[in-house]
Amino acid sequence: MELSKAEMASTATADTSAHNELRGAEILVKALQAEEVKYIWGYPGGAVLHIYDAFFKQNTIQHVLVRHEQAAVHAADGYARATGDVGVALVTSGPGVTNAITGIATAYMDSIPMVIITGQVPTHAIGLDAFQECDTVGITRPIVKHNFLVKDARDLAETMKKAFHIARSGRPGPVVVDIPKDVSFKKVPYTGYPTKVEMRSYNPVRKGHGGQIRKALQLLLTAKRPYIYTGGGVLLSNASTELRTLVDMLGYPCTNTLMGLGAYPASDRKFLGMLGMHGTVEANNAMQHCDVLLAVGARFDDRVIGNPKHFAQNERKIIHIDIDPSSISKRVKVDIPIVGDVKEVLLELIAMIKESAVRPDSSALGAWWDTIEGWRSRDCMKYSLGKGDVIKPQYVVETLWNMTKDADTYITSDVGQHQMWAAQYYKFDEPRRWINSGGLGTMGVGIPYAMGIKLAKPDSEVFCITGEGSVQMCIQELSTCLQYNTPIKICALNNRYLGMVRQWQEIDYEGRYSHSYMDALPNFVKLAEAYGHVGMLIERPEDVEPALREARRLKDRTVFMDFRTDPTENVFPMVQAGKGITEMLLGAEDL
Repeated sequence: MELSKAEMASTATADTSAHNELRGAEILVKALQAEEVKYIWGYPGGAVLHIYDAFFKQNTIQHVLVRHEQAAVHAADGYARATGDVGVALVTSGPGVTNAITGIATAYMDSIPMVIITGQVPTHAIGLDAFQECDTVGITRPIVKHNFLVKDARDLAETMKKAFHIARSGRPGPVVVDIPKDVSFKKVPYTGYPTKVEMRSYNPVRKGHGGQIRKALQLLLTAKRPYIYTGGGVLLSNASTELRTLVDMLGYPCTNTLMGLGAYPASDRKFLGMLGMHGTVEANNAMQHCDVLLAVGARFDDRVIGNPKHFAQNERKIIHIDIDPSSISKRVKVDIPIVGDVKEVLLELIAMIKESAVRPDSSALGAWWDTIEGWRSRDCMKYSLGKGDVIKPQYVVETLWNMTKDADTYITSDVGQHQMWAAQYYKFDEPRRWINSGGLGTMGVGIPYAMGIKLAKPDSEVFCITGEGSVQMCIQELSTCLQYNTPIKICALNNRYLGMVRQWQEIDYEGRYSHSYMDALPNFVKLAEAYGHVGMLIERPEDVEPALREARRLKDRTVFMDFRTDPTENVFPMVQAGKGITEMLLGAEDL
């Protein structure tokens, strides 16, 4: 339902002489400018046309027109993950909102700071099943940190200030601001963007409790088998430097979750690799057999600890640092909870260690490292190249890592086997370089993530490691890549299967491959060329390195590399559902 011509005319002519009056859409743009937003990803529609008209009249924020609303949110999400800034997306009402839901849920599960602006039917039409109406606040409530329905244009500036504050502070997350069409059109007095925000009901704790930190310190320094387990919270808090300082001071072994990779250098000997469902033998065994566990910005999720009863079999003391009190003792009971910002707490912990006369027990620590080296000697990441007549997916990732490890490189992935191989074989030494969907496990994020990062980091190399199944979910964004000149490199590990589904069907369903085979794939080379890009088909192992070199040489072109990989290859190690984290399958011989 649209505004009537009479309503539009009366609104347009009212108080035209008042220089301090702006339309809601203009106030929205000023709010985004005040928040120093550089890019916004979106797709226009009836309910947001006044907002798009306001964008047309400014030149400080670049709007990126995607081909699907889901990709708008994913691209803004990828931008936020790589930069630490708040990502911003704009969609219209009804199907615009519902198409964006997957992107919002993806960001929510991984605690990514975002503001999603959604159009809504005029206020007088809300609840009347108007054209392209949906209950945006109701639909998004379970998958946002907070949401707003703005019913008065005079509230718009303050609402936007609150939205950005909520999105970036405490445990970050997506915030939805739903703006009815008449609110974006109406003229109201504008006195400027608020300089501060006060929310009585929202005051996240940043500083950890000093007494709890001292207790943690005592426990850490007297540990015989200590272990430092870190997650995405370290990256979100920009606390990688502090984590590295702590680990190096103590000399303790360290692991990262899938979402925490890069927080501690993968090339450092103290790093035991990723832990969890597809983690290393040494990382998982250390998790199970340590006597003191320091958990930093991680949440003990099911893909990390496996069966909670199995995990609880071994007695250990657990220290848990997290800014979100609801995450502490949610799945695993902890002994010393510390609520606070990871960076703040680690800084205080480091200062206390420096002041303390107590040092770790070097003899016990040496024996613990000997045990760990015994586990590490199994080399659980070793894989066979076979007869050399088929490309192994691990080899593609390793080759890419060897070529780009000293370059300014970002890696995105979709979800599936290729995601795990990327996490296992690309050794991330720096934070915010590994961009993937962890909590929700969303296929289709790879290309939009890469687009968002390439706009933010135009001089960096951005590779999307994907599969032939995932990549087709947002492949239309190749058109966006061309329009906005974001030359990304796509490495499709094409095994002609929904690989992770096929792997589970092989192991848990006696080889009944139900609807996991892709037998009607497009010609990706021609498809890439149709979108105006470069396509490559790579079928032999000896062509992998030359293809990657050629793709890197084509700096200003998006390149789609279709690597035909071994369709029988599985991701190992693997912990099956319901098993403990030390009950790992290490290869086909364990099946």
